[in-house]
Amino acid sequence: MGRTRKGRAINGVLLVDKPTGVSSNFVVQKVKRIFYAKKAGHTGALDPLATGLLPICLGEATKFSQFLLDADKSYLVSAKLGERTDTSDSDGEIVETSKVQVSEAKIKEELNTFLGKIKQVPSMFSALKHEGKPLYHYARQGIVIDRPARDIEIYNIDWRSLKNNILTLNVSCSKGTYIRSLIDDLGQNLGCGAHVVALRRTGVAHFDTSKMMSFKELDKLDEDTDRNILGSFNTLDALLLPMDIAISRLDKVNISETDAKAFMHGQSLDLDSVKVTLNPQCFVRIYHNDLFLGLAECSADKRINPKRLVVYES
Repeated sequence: MGRTRKGRAINGVLLVDKPTGVSSNFVVQKVKRIFYAKKAGHTGALDPLATGLLPICLGEATKFSQFLLDADKSYLVSAKLGERTDTSDSDGEIVETSKVQVSEAKIKEELNTFLGKIKQVPSMFSALKHEGKPLYHYARQGIVIDRPARDIEIYNIDWRSLKNNILTLNVSCSKGTYIRSLIDDLGQNLGCGAHVVALRRTGVAHFDTSKMMSFKELDKLDEDTDRNILGSFNTLDALLLPMDIAISRLDKVNISETDAKAFMHGQSLDLDSVKVTLNPQCFVRIYHNDLFLGLAECSADKRINPKRLVVYES
């Protein structure tokens, strides 16, 4: 018999302003405990050094977190020129030092070479897996794994400032971009080396960053929540965004009760029967009476095929 998972069957997304010095998993476990949720997960890890927007999915919302992993991101990064570290950030050991003899014009010229679609080799201190273990597991043992370059896209790099060899930039980019690797590559191209000293994620997909909750705010709410009183979680639960927020830009399709029963049993639906016109091979959100049922994909043979179903626990 399987072990029953403790906690509430609460569904939704919480936007957390991650502080520096803690892991993304630490944030997940903290939120999971405060909400007393059965299930929780993040949507793309931030380094312990990094701060900023970290969406935490609770319950059935975790089924749609991949859409946030695949979403575009934006960052505010500060980098120190003249020093290269083994981790490409200030948590690592300095391995090279050089005089900084580059002009602002030269830096901007080099930054322009990173714009658009480029190849990037991930850092050995990334969480990418090799034979089931993250690369940083090997890096800490001094083992270097061959990493193929990956396709990424840098949409914009906006200059903020350069003072005392600290370069500050705004970067907007595609999924899979490692800002540490970007800064390390920039430093190598400039001939002086560079590493990240501060990194803040300022955007994920279309999320409103004004809705982020700080640890201090969460701790206060945690203190004010009496889990022995019926309805004590209401204030906390009101902070959650809908579980389909990650896919809210997809078309919404309302279906009949009969179709809803079939859909929730994993059966595909005929597009003509639900009386909608959709492009083939596109994803859509499925609802019945405004109740979110899950994610579906339209096929070339005019069918709506279930991809992710929401399970509502009573």
